[in-house]
Amino acid sequence: MRMEGKETRVRIDEPRTPLPIGESFFDSMIENGYYYVDKTLLIRDILNRKAKVTLCTRPRRFGKTLNQTMLKCFFEDTAKLGGKDMRALFNGLKIEAAGERYFEHQGKYPVIFLSFKDWKLGSFEASYEQITKDIAYEFKRHAYLKEGMLDSADLEMFNKLSRRQGSINDCNFSIKFLSKCLEDYHGRKAIILIDEYDVPLENSWTRGFYPEMVDFIRPLLGSALKDNPHLQFSVITGCLRISKESIFTGLNNLDVVSILSGHYDEHFGFTQDEMDAMLKYYDQECKAGIVRDWYDGYVFGNTEVYNPWSSIKVVSNWINDIDRHPEPHWVNTSGNDIVRTLIDRADDEAKAELENLIAGGMISKAVHEDVTYDEIYKNADNLWNFMFLLVILRKWANVWMG
Repeated sequence: MRMEGKETRVRIDEPRTPLPIGESFFDSMIENGYYYVDKTLLIRDILNRKAKVTLCTRPRRFGKTLNQTMLKCFFEDTAKLGGKDMRALFNGLKIEAAGERYFEHQGKYPVIFLSFKDWKLGSFEASYEQITKDIAYEFKRHAYLKEGMLDSADLEMFNKLSRRQGSINDCNFSIKFLSKCLEDYHGRKAIILIDEYDVPLENSWTRGFYPEMVDFIRPLLGSALKDNPHLQFSVITGCLRISKESIFTGLNNLDVVSILSGHYDEHFGFTQDEMDAMLKYYDQECKAGIVRDWYDGYVFGNTEVYNPWSSIKVVSNWINDIDRHPEPHWVNTSGNDIVRTLIDRADDEAKAELENLIAGGMISKAVHEDVTYDEIYKNADNLWNFMFLLVILRKWANVWMG
């Protein structure tokens, strides 16, 4: 570090661990030596909480996929999946220090991992084609299951789903079927991890085929998560909490962990200590105030956090140019078509309240967490629901939850 005039100028003279720009997969991040903000105690908290099905909602770019792939790497039995040593990925991390009572679960379960992020094409038919591709990939990933499959009907169904030849009804029950095959083979119930579960629902609503997508997603998730005797536990992540009446009908074992919940609040986004540690490591402590002004202010449960995507981007930019001005990185990655439409439809009173917020004022609104797409335009207060849940105005507005 060197001083020039009155301003502290930062120069990194020795190599530093690279920042994970665009990296969302835990194993790749660790193996390639990226800077990692340790969130592995999420594993401890999930094991302690013992929820059968957890739905964790957070805004985009707050580490959902990274945490889901971290859970996959920790819990999955990889002996038949190439035998990759996942245990080594956790050396020196917080979950290792938490004790053997937690680490004894490492590598002990069959895992089903699905991301719904690509299920957002222009029609139900195109989306369904992508869905069958992703489900077929997961069956092919577990192709070793056919070795011990004695039931000819199960083998036929497994092959049909692997080859994308099953009917839509077969696909509806594919996740439950795969969990049965995994338990039959491993003698252990399966862990089901589903990332970005709400993407196809929002996309289908925007593009006009929401009823068809709901009719498909409801039995797909319902059969896998409700009264599934082959399920150890499941963790689902997404941006919004979709109403139970839409896709989680009858699912009474759903533990919803939203941005208002005190559970897992420090595991998504960077805490103040984590942000301070990053700035110190990259010799940018002089920028703490700027980072706080631009990227702090999000509150999950009882914890104030920084937006991780924006924080990493600005630190990376300052490594190359310490005088570069901060930018609203998160806003540029998030599609908010619903909010824009709601603003266009807002009455004069709502628009005046928006102007008040932008000017630094405060309003009080009752905000409801459940989203029912069919009723979005039937209630004017849905504008505030979406703004709060997507954390668009969370940094600038004080929105009261009622």
